[in-house]
Amino acid sequence: MRIVVVDPSRTILKAVSKLLESEGHAVTAFVDAEEALNFIKEERDVSVLITSVELSPMSGIELCRKTRLLSGCDRTIHIILMSSNSEEQHLINALDNGADELIRKPIAGEELYARLRSAERLLRLQSELIRLASTDSLTGVFNRRVFFEQAEQLQRRSATLSAIMFDIDHFKQINDSYGHGLGDQVLGSIAREASNRGGIVGRLGGEEFAILLEGAGIDAATAHAETLRVGLARLSFETGRGGLSVTCSLGVAEAQPGESIDQLLKRADAALYEAKESGRNRVLAAAALDGGEPQWSGLLRASERGAGGAAQPSSSSLQDKPHAA
Repeated sequence: MRIVVVDPSRTILKAVSKLLESEGHAVTAFVDAEEALNFIKEERDVSVLITSVELSPMSGIELCRKTRLLSGCDRTIHIILMSSNSEEQHLINALDNGADELIRKPIAGEELYARLRSAERLLRLQSELIRLASTDSLTGVFNRRVFFEQAEQLQRRSATLSAIMFDIDHFKQINDSYGHGLGDQVLGSIAREASNRGGIVGRLGGEEFAILLEGAGIDAATAHAETLRVGLARLSFETGRGGLSVTCSLGVAEAQPGESIDQLLKRADAALYEAKESGRNRVLAAAALDGGEPQWSGLLRASERGAGGAAQPSSSSLQDKPHAA
């Protein structure tokens, strides 16, 4: 495991680090709590924090509390506080501020190893729970809820952001003709292909997927979508009637200043709908909004797919040049 150790005494840091490294753990030691916290923020593979309570100016209790806030619902961190204070209230205060356990100084090696073995078991279970809660069980990409959470975070930190919406052409016919087993295989393979090419990938429902590309303008995102389209068309699936290939239609949009994630995805979805209406197996890029909401297909929200007919996008909101197969 990757472990951060914090203590004002360099002698204690050296001793604890030696104990941990002898068991194969990767250790980074700090005497300053603020530096340790910044390191944990940046290095998301840190899974254990071992910190002394006796720190200054930021106390070990405060470091514990702030580190616990970092873990949120998508990151696992096990926190062990070290202290020479054995009072019960001290333990209660530590646990109330996010510590998983309190270990007494001076630290005994075998006790520390046992606690870390326990921590490793808990971290594995927590990581699996996070995976199950955040991914689509069939395809392994982000589910709808987490995809939109990731999108909001990405929008806040990225000056340039583009979205790709895509779905499988004639997917209902695949299910009807070959069965849902093959349909599930197709969905899984397409999701893996999309994930392998980069970006944040989510399944929004049925055969509908979305990709977010950080730092990519409309040209780069359109090129990414075209490369993906070609790669997806090369996939082959064995059936009782021979090989089967599938195609996908894709819509691309670049985020505009002040535009919400919903607006960005609606424009990409409108481009996707136009790609399907103009022949399928192609990429279309949405133009920037001149004002107002784009017309769109209704594919973006599962709750809206069952309501009436789909609104058709205005051709004025899309570029006229589809990318040929």
